Amino acid sequence: MRLFAAVLPPPGAATELEPVIDRLRALPGADRLRWTGRPGWHFTLAFMGEVDTAVLPELRTRLGRAAHRTDPFPLRFHGGGEFGGRVLWAGAAGGIDGLRLLAERSYAAAARSGVPLEEHRRYRAHLTIARSRVTTDLGAFLAALAPFEGTPWEVTRLALVRSNLPTGGTPGEQPRYETVDSWPLGAGPVLPPG
Repeated sequence: MRLFAAVLPPPGAATELEPVIDRLRALPGADRLRWTGRPGWHFTLAFMGEVDTAVLPELRTRLGRAAHRTDPFPLRFHGGGEFGGRVLWAGAAGGIDGLRLLAERSYAAAARSGVPLEEHRRYRAHLTIARSRVTTDLGAFLAALAPFEGTPWEVTRLALVRSNLPTGGTPGEQPRYETVDSWPLGAGPVLPPG
């Protein structure tokens, strides 16, 4: 199964982001972008790709430990950015050091569990909101995103998410995401996975 570790924004934060996205979708050229939907919004911490079910018990144990060793931290949506003119994203501010630490620990948990991972890169907090198949000038979208400041929330859980890729061949069809497991952050009691 195709998995990644993530922080999921709470409903209130997602509700704040929706009108911002609506304004972006009204800009010229927005129809050339593929927009993500609210059910798929997340901050990826460690992308694992296809994971053999045999390593899942170890992965769950190690992710639980990573969550247990990481204290809750504040986060909020803040501005945005782009990757190579193909990915438009909403950014984050607040407890970025906590988010980076949780990303590092999630990556290490996956690697130590035997998940074959791509080359490790420095973590960049982002929530993908649109993609393009070709390099696109995203300047107007970035300018519209720049002043956005969301209300802070507390990150209290680490989630293991399954990505179900579209199979229907329908244009614009989005992946479906399903939370497989999650763990509370901090030094509370460590519960068995599940």
